[in-house]
Amino acid sequence: MKVGILGYGNLGRGIESAIRQNDDMELAAFFTRRDPASLKTLTPGVPVYSVNDIAAHKDEIDLLFLCGGSATDLPVQTPEYAKYFNVIDSFDTHARIPEHFANVDKAAKESGHVALISCGWDPGMFSLNRLYANCVLPEGNDYTFWGKGVSQGHSDAIRRVEGVKDGKQYTIPVESALEAVRAGKNPELTTRQKHTRECFVVPKEGADLNKIEQDIKNMPNYFADYDTTVHFISEEELKANHSGIPHGGFVFRTGVTGINKENKHVIEYSLKLDSNPEFTASVICAFGRAVVRMAKEGMTGCKTVFDVAPAYLSPLSGEEIRAHLL
Repeated sequence: MKVGILGYGNLGRGIESAIRQNDDMELAAFFTRRDPASLKTLTPGVPVYSVNDIAAHKDEIDLLFLCGGSATDLPVQTPEYAKYFNVIDSFDTHARIPEHFANVDKAAKESGHVALISCGWDPGMFSLNRLYANCVLPEGNDYTFWGKGVSQGHSDAIRRVEGVKDGKQYTIPVESALEAVRAGKNPELTTRQKHTRECFVVPKEGADLNKIEQDIKNMPNYFADYDTTVHFISEEELKANHSGIPHGGFVFRTGVTGINKENKHVIEYSLKLDSNPEFTASVICAFGRAVVRMAKEGMTGCKTVFDVAPAYLSPLSGEEIRAHLL
């Protein structure tokens, strides 16, 4: 299958790398809002086109990976490019998924394409595990923990604080909360009880460190509801120790079975990721294969990970999957 990449940030580069591990995919084109001549990719011989010319290539590509941001890019890009291509995105603004789905579904059905939205690990792999576990244990409780990992949105928020030169923020699950869930105690947990936040901040010369710390800890919607620790470090230390983008997390479902509900069960799914964007890209590539297969079968419209049969994700035949993985 011939695939294209729109956007060449962390996720776009991750998908470029992931394609090399999927032998049934051929990277046919990059599309960018920048000057195409300025884009230095890692795959020799693959042309780079302006996004303004993207419609001219609609018959050359089986699938377009959309690697823009959820805030402003994907709400516009996904329905627009579903007019010309089968597409897949990683839209992760949970509250706006129904609205995004409706807009994309309309465009994809009108053009006869398949579009899969909100693909990655959350939403995505975590979503699937929440659904499976809810179906298996209908009486129970859900818990999702994120981290330890870099929150790119929160890191951006601390960099905007007056007096801050640079910084990184880590989301960390509270170990006692994790253990209570694992033990099947079904705790009722507040936001503060589930996660802590740890900030590593490079201050500008002469900045008021106490004011920076208070501005961060009291920031509404980001830090005010959490126990937050602020560390002041040098620029060299930030580059040496905090240059990666690790992440991960846990999904739990606790439940009961039996006539008298006498037996307790805990389902746990966890991820520990060295690179958030590269793992997200790997998930997207697998589901991208499914999108192309669904399109070849004549399906149209918007889909989510819930609509994809697991066999569609694998490059192996049904016979091979049954022999080796069932």
